[in-house]
Amino acid sequence: MAKAKFSKWQAGALLALAGATCAWASDPVDPPHWSRMPRLYGRITAQELGVVINTADPYSVAVGEYYARRRGIPAGQVVRVQLPQSASLSREEFQALDEALRSQMPEHVNGLALAWVQPYAVACNSLTSALAIGLQPELCAHSCAATRASPYVSYFGARPWVVLGLRPAMQLAARSLPAAMAMIERGIASDHTLAAGPAEPAMAYLAATPDTSRNVRERLFPPAGPVPGAAGLEVVRVKSEALPPLRRTLVYQTGLARVPAPLGGEWLPGALADHLTSFGGLLDKPAGEGQMTVLDWIEAGATASYGTVSEPCNHLQKFPHPQALIQAYAQGVSALEAYWHSVAWPGQGVFVGEPLAAPFAAVPTP
Repeated sequence: MAKAKFSKWQAGALLALAGATCAWASDPVDPPHWSRMPRLYGRITAQELGVVINTADPYSVAVGEYYARRRGIPAGQVVRVQLPQSASLSREEFQALDEALRSQMPEHVNGLALAWVQPYAVACNSLTSALAIGLQPELCAHSCAATRASPYVSYFGARPWVVLGLRPAMQLAARSLPAAMAMIERGIASDHTLAAGPAEPAMAYLAATPDTSRNVRERLFPPAGPVPGAAGLEVVRVKSEALPPLRRTLVYQTGLARVPAPLGGEWLPGALADHLTSFGGLLDKPAGEGQMTVLDWIEAGATASYGTVSEPCNHLQKFPHPQALIQAYAQGVSALEAYWHSVAWPGQGVFVGEPLAAPFAAVPTP
């Protein structure tokens, strides 16, 4: 992974550089401290989520129909398209897909679930981000450059399509149909489970590693201990290349090209896990080859993850911000929304998992 060339970090640098302003953008200092996360309002639910199925892909048809049925997605919010089963779409293929979704998806839909593994890219852009914030073809000339800032980072409601013209997207990707169904079931099982504060806390593990290029997020790690305003969620800071004995894991973040196997332990339904590396978003890479991918986290028991599809350098803005991810999720939004709130420059990043998982969402009143 190439290093991004930073000037000395000043207060507010992380998202100020991204062109976004947020109260939690201040750069933590020594000792670590929590930055304030603005209050988020509402949550994208099944009534506002669209499912996209590739009719040329049997996996997509099976996963998309299963997901729509299990989550109760209205039939009018399921759009069927025909796409090549390749890692990357051409610019023309992407434009056709984008136009089909804009014309066929109902206006009240504010987020997307893409029911396939491939395609996951448009040249050096990720497909999930290209659909949400637009294609950035100029990025391919210098993939380590700053990319378009996501307006979603500084938006605090649950109607991004209506307000911003943006639909955050996530792929229902796994290495097999049974693995995808298990991921979906974990997401469903997570709903409301932590809303009242569990008897035993859930854990957010943040791992520092000796890999200096990939360990850059350590400076953003909050202090160990309870998460402010989130009953039943605690941060555990570790220094380890291998996973420590995991128990009641809801969040795991580290910086390595490959986390030593096995990726076992106790993963709670709705768990989020990612590793900062260059090519974690290459979803067509066989297991065990080269850098570990997000599909390894899904296979291990996580419900959602994030990785980049082209060399991003180690710009912090191109990866999930630990404090933003934890604090957003703890406010009761979905995995889709929490991950999108945490990445300031998502142009190269693919979001993968069960979008609607929401363990901190309040139990609906009758």
